[in-house]
Amino acid sequence: MGLFDRKKDKPDFSNVRSGGSSTDPAERNMPTSSRSYTVQNGDTLSEIAQHYYGDANKWRKIYEANRDAIKDPDLIYPGQTFTIPEA
Repeated sequence: MGLFDRKKDKPDFSNVRSGGSSTDPAERNMPTSSRSYTVQNGDTLSEIAQHYYGDANKWRKIYEANRDAIKDPDLIYPGQTFTIPEA
């Protein structure tokens, strides 16, 4: 068996969630604008706020911008698309 004949284990990406992030400092300092986010299974408004604003306590900002789609801030559903307002 040669060096390239060995079977390698394939990485497991089953827990990867959609969305993006960057560790590029220049990108983190770019001005933010309104954007949208599609809720994934298990998401909460506070987790989404933590991702976009770096502060889970800013979940109300997302809730207020999406009151027409969010009847109860404790109940959001996969597939809902929310507007994420500027920080």
